[in-house]
Amino acid sequence: MLIDDFDKTVRQIREEVSARVDLSREFKDDDIKDVITKVVVEKSRSRYLNLSHKHELISAVFNSMRRLDIIQPLLDDETITDIMVNGPDEIFIEKSGQIQQVDLKFEDPAKLENIIQSVVAKVNRVVNEATPIVDARLQDGSRVNVVLPPVALNGPTMTIRKFSEKPLTVEKMVEFGSLNDEAAVLLEKLVRARYNIFISGGTGSGKTTFLNALAHFIPSQERVITIEDSAELQLRNIKNLVRLETRTANTEGRGEITVRDLIRTSLRMRPDRIIVGEVRGTEALDMLQAMNTGHDGSLSTGHANTTRDMFSRLETMVLSAASLPVQVIQQQIAAALDIIIHLGRLRDGSRRVMEISEVAGFADGDIALNPLFQFHEEGESDQEVIGSLKSTGNRLIHTLKLKMAGVNLK
Repeated sequence: MLIDDFDKTVRQIREEVSARVDLSREFKDDDIKDVITKVVVEKSRSRYLNLSHKHELISAVFNSMRRLDIIQPLLDDETITDIMVNGPDEIFIEKSGQIQQVDLKFEDPAKLENIIQSVVAKVNRVVNEATPIVDARLQDGSRVNVVLPPVALNGPTMTIRKFSEKPLTVEKMVEFGSLNDEAAVLLEKLVRARYNIFISGGTGSGKTTFLNALAHFIPSQERVITIEDSAELQLRNIKNLVRLETRTANTEGRGEITVRDLIRTSLRMRPDRIIVGEVRGTEALDMLQAMNTGHDGSLSTGHANTTRDMFSRLETMVLSAASLPVQVIQQQIAAALDIIIHLGRLRDGSRRVMEISEVAGFADGDIALNPLFQFHEEGESDQEVIGSLKSTGNRLIHTLKLKMAGVNLK
């Protein structure tokens, strides 16, 4: 069946289904699919459709009515990590670390806008010309960013960062070569001993995935509070878990709840640990203060190109929240953070742990680092970067938390 004929047939079947059911009422997915199947069977009586075509039509109509239309198969494909919709006529995906365009188009801009509104509404958010930018999430936890015209000149733009139903574990990272056994064992001990750990890296380097993997080392009996812009962490081993998510302002400019608000609230919720999905602004001050006031074992992430850049960014974030001397801010960062892990995305698309360092303290007007592991590139073969994370030979300086937790470093 030609693409144009297929699209036309899908529209006809969808119109027929819409005419038969009252879409203002609540219908289960199975009920809608039954009606679609009946219409497709009726269609096949006047026009030959083989079994494969029937299944394709049923799926396409169902996806256009109850799912995310033409991009639903992309979401169902576990090998695809990112979906980039640059208006109704251009769709790109990332697969195996490579970006490529797919031969898919929405039938019109209105259809794409309807899907965007459906996604945003399900997480109680609003996007329109007045507020054309919004972050949301899908039911499976996948992260969604939406930008509408007039800001987006190509038309409605939607970027989806997919998350696997089975969260990536540290063991899998070792298997993939992103981490080595020695570093994995150390990180498990550090998490259990309640070291404050910060994960830095560029866009798409895997910060949230790595944070999620580390969080699986948290003892299951602890009370954990997670704070995110769009909830995506999957902490399935924690029973006493409270998940908090920010809220944007309503159309009247009221009701906004920020990460900063949630951090302050979490301190009154008797947490054993606080996990902040990502710090981007003034909330950095509240996070550092929480780490410095007895909430050990906290985890968070931030955008930066290097470990040193992350410290500079944290300083800038704190300065935006309070007018403090830079040296005071640096001392607070050095006192709050125990370990910083920097992730990178190499030119072959692979994601690697580039550095694991201990925050040794504050000396000579700067934050002192004790590098424990560093990535060493050894060459390139068939456009694949060859290298591994290796120990620097330096030993952990601050071991008090390990001793208090009864964890043996050896």
